[in-house]
Amino acid sequence: MRGGKMSQDEKYMRAALAEARQAELLGEVPIGAVVVYQGQIVGRGHNMREKFQDATYHAEMLAIMEACQTLGSWRLEDCDLYVTLEPCIMCSGAIINARVKRVIYAAPDPKAGAVASLYHLLNDERLNHQVEVVAGVLAAEGGELLRHFFRGIRRRKKLAKQAAKQNN
Repeated sequence: MRGGKMSQDEKYMRAALAEARQAELLGEVPIGAVVVYQGQIVGRGHNMREKFQDATYHAEMLAIMEACQTLGSWRLEDCDLYVTLEPCIMCSGAIINARVKRVIYAAPDPKAGAVASLYHLLNDERLNHQVEVVAGVLAAEGGELLRHFFRGIRRRKKLAKQAAKQNN
């Protein structure tokens, strides 16, 4: 499926993956997002919960806030949001409230995903806005970033535990 939307989706997902790598460099869970309007990235974000000690500093939230600021409107009706992990309940709520046109995500989130894994918020017809969803764009890359990050955390915890044992 080369050309057209797929190549554009891959292009912007690569920008979201670059944001995820920025999060990883900061010791944050590597999730990144970009908002695209008329072929231009108007909002970028990556997880920053640890840095700011704020539970709402998810990649999607930060990208949406920047896009709203850039466009001078809370309505993002003609915008697409690219994110490396399936959005959670909070982020899905923000996506609906901002009236984002499309959400394109890489990896599913079986523990907190509110788009398809646990809930289907973006397509719930009881809500005032539904969002077109494209899942799985560069899913392997998005998933591998997360697996690598959490493997590193588990490894560090194991080493710390071993060191503590030796000191006792």
